[in-house]
This record gives sequence, C-alpha cells and structure tokens, in this order.
Amino acid sequence: MIQIAIDGPSGAGKSTVAKAVAKKLGIIYVDTGALYRTIGYYVRSREVDPKDSAAVEALLPNISVELKYENGTQIVCLNGENLGDRIRTPEMSLYASAVSAIPAVRAFLLETQRDIARKNSVIMDGRDIGTVILPEADVKIFLTASDECRAMRRRDELLAKGIQTTYEEVLADMQKRDSDDRNRAVAPAVAAEDAILLDNSGLNVDESADAVIRLVEEKLGKQGTDR
Repeated sequence: MIQIAIDGPSGAGKSTVAKAVAKKLGIIYVDTGALYRTIGYYVRSREVDPKDSAAVEALLPNISVELKYENGTQIVCLNGENLGDRIRTPEMSLYASAVSAIPAVRAFLLETQRDIARKNSVIMDGRDIGTVILPEADVKIFLTASDECRAMRRRDELLAKGIQTTYEEVLADMQKRDSDDRNRAVAPAVAAEDAILLDNSGLNVDESADAVIRLVEEKLGKQGTDR
C-alpha cells in the first residue's frame, strides 16, 4: 500500500488535486479538512465559541463523524447526516481553523484518519498530514500558490456553489486562516522537513495532478504507484 500526504495553505487546490491524483492512481482520497469543518459546523449549531476549548471538548461525546464513499466520492456524515456543501462556506473555514487548534478535537479525529490509511492506499490532504497524521507517509508534498492565485480560486469555487462573496473578502479570510493555522500551538500548518515543495500557481488541476504523480514516481519508482 502507498501513503501520499499533501499539506499546504487554503486555496492551494489540495483537495481538488488530491481527488484527481486518487482517480488517476486508483487509490482512496481522504479529505481531512472536511472532518474539522464538520466539527466546526456542530459547534456553530450549538452556538458555542469555537475558541472555547473546554466548551468545544464538552460537545465531542455528542458527535459522530463518519467518512463514507458513494460512487467513488467521499462524503462526511455528522451524526448520520450528510452535510454536503453546508460545511464549505467561508464561515465554516474559520470555524474549522479554530476547532483544529484544540488538542482534544485533533485527538478525537486522529484515529479515524490513521485507520483509513492503515487499511487502504490513500492520498490525504490537510495542514499537518506529513508532520502529525501520517509522519511515515511514502511521499510528502507541500502544495502552495501565490496569495492572489489562491484567493481567486477560492472565490470562483464559492461563486460556482452559489455562495456570494468577493475577492477581497476571500483574500482577507484566507490570510487570517493562514496566520491562525501557522501560529497555533498544536500541530501548526508547516511543511514537514522531508516534504517536496510544489508551487502550482500557473498550473490547472490536471497539470497539478500530473506534477504530483511525477514526484511520486520519482520518489517511489513507476512500480511504487501500483502498490
């Protein structure tokens, strides 16, 4: 089996690229950010401050988060309910960033993520996959792009989903989340020492996916991707 870890900031296209790589290689894609967004969604629904560690931790026994795959697509269920795009709003991005800084939340989701990787060949994206979740991953990639490029991508993604926003709003939210994620005390969003840096500012999804696959093949050899 093979483990590929993709870390990087918001808007770098981690999820989109990871999905494309998973399809090309025939392995499972794990969207870890969706797990934290789901916790954030529940916290928001209970009108709890996502930065109140004690209050958020008190909610965890009431939360069941499950990853499912339907027709090859990953869905995340909260207490049995598929939340769909409700976890993909800018507000949920900030909630996800806040709750992900809480040690109890990270511990709550850690085993869920590792268990999937133990049983399947996976590509997993997030903020600390190569440093914390899968420190022994076969290939670690830190995917990034310019702030301007990332903000434009995220704005277009949100508008396509019918979520009204502006480039300026997305850029401000993204830069705040970047700062929060980099500077949190627990599992900060930084590149693993052995991660390969890939800037995809000038690449589309297919080009980015092919670049990732080339890096995987360079690291493991052509046969390594067939494990």
